[in-house]
Amino acid sequence: MRDLDDITPQSPEQGFQFPGVFEITAMGRADGPIAERVPAIIAQHGMSVIEGSLRKRPSREGNYVSVTVSFTCPDREHYDAAHESLRADPSVKWTL
Repeated sequence: MRDLDDITPQSPEQGFQFPGVFEITAMGRADGPIAERVPAIIAQHGMSVIEGSLRKRPSREGNYVSVTVSFTCPDREHYDAAHESLRADPSVKWTL
């Protein structure tokens, strides 16, 4: 894996700069496996979740939880595939 300091953007004009470090948030039932599924889905696409980056936040009534992770992403195709896979997972209700 390359050092994060060695990653340079493909084009300074584009909105997202690839390769890069991104965050993704998924929300699902608090009693489900979402905290385990989010990093696993990112990893199944060959991307690395940054260790210690997982954050969980319960909803006001505690029925749902949001899970956020930071990960390294080489290109837009991998980023879009991660969102698509998360949305397709039964434990995930929404993604940001």
